[in-house]
Amino acid sequence: MQKLLCLSTFWVLTGFLVACSDGGDQSPLPAYDFSSADAWLDAFVQEEPAFDGAAMIVVDARLGVVHETAVGEHTVDTVYMLASVSKVASVSLLMALADDPAVEFDLDTPIENYLPWPGVYPGITTAHLLSNVSGIPGLLAGLSGDYGVHACQYAAAGQFPESDTLMECAQAIYQAPLAGTLPPGTLFDYGGSQWQLAGAVAEAVGGDSWANLFERYLGEPCGLEVYEYGNMFANPGGWTGFPDSLVGRDNPNIEGGAISGLRDVATLLQMHLNDGLCGVNRVMSERSAQRMREDVGTALGSREWIGSAGRGYGLGWWVPPAEAGQQPTLFQDGGAYGSVSYIDTARGYGVFVALAKYDDLLAARRGPTRINPELTPIVAAAIDAANAPR
Repeated sequence: MQKLLCLSTFWVLTGFLVACSDGGDQSPLPAYDFSSADAWLDAFVQEEPAFDGAAMIVVDARLGVVHETAVGEHTVDTVYMLASVSKVASVSLLMALADDPAVEFDLDTPIENYLPWPGVYPGITTAHLLSNVSGIPGLLAGLSGDYGVHACQYAAAGQFPESDTLMECAQAIYQAPLAGTLPPGTLFDYGGSQWQLAGAVAEAVGGDSWANLFERYLGEPCGLEVYEYGNMFANPGGWTGFPDSLVGRDNPNIEGGAISGLRDVATLLQMHLNDGLCGVNRVMSERSAQRMREDVGTALGSREWIGSAGRGYGLGWWVPPAEAGQQPTLFQDGGAYGSVSYIDTARGYGVFVALAKYDDLLAARRGPTRINPELTPIVAAAIDAANAPR
């Protein structure tokens, strides 16, 4: 698709940015120096043999992309399977649908009002699903092998009896109670089939496939070039690094099935930094973008969940605790293959660090385990130095 123009364009020339506009004044912009961050990334790949390379992109809320780099066998054009880095984009589509006055849809209305079949999960809202508090057992139950028909969310067409389409899989999920199910709004339990139900709600209220809705509400307005959803979880080894190897488009995994290059993820991060604006195009309301960052998980146990690292959770975003008396300004969305994306709303920038350990999820954990505490402050220091008064 043709890429839409942003509010400003720029060149990166020997570390110095020069802004340009269509006939407007030119003025120097901050001279960002990300050499320390690049050195950390290169050292990380050398120290962590599980990873064959890495890439990173930094996006400024106003300027757009201000830095990108790749090390090892990766390039700035590598296309990645995102795993749970998909979640923020998935929530963004539901938010965009809720903000469309032509669509009768509210995140806080029980989903039985939207889905076309009876189910066994009364009272669950889309907001419950997207904040992992629906009461339906989450990702850990799925990994235990006790997920039954709910495992259709991890299968492409033909790999599971109910996996041919998203709606077929969601109906099977909605009509099959899982042991350990709790009333909605009772306990945080991350991931799993609750996200597939959210995808079905989108198709039901939007009257179209997840792929077409994503293109209409996010892809076109934001000028995305690669970003799309499939379902490679039953055969991650089938991914070649090229979009034509993506399977499962008819039953896309909503919580973790997206693929993307660096720049599409950066575009979506910039959209969130600007509270729903992609360039001049409003994708979602300011209120919806802000709601995604409100911590609802802490009150229901997200900080105690085994993989949370003590964080809260909003709608798609993990929310690290802020200093006493301060509001959170750092919001993260990491994935099982090692990648990490985050935005810093106080400083006005976002980062996507892309990794691709697809065959060993335990080894892939070394990505966020080190990126979050080690690389994040290095990038923040570079941003602060470039914007310090002179």
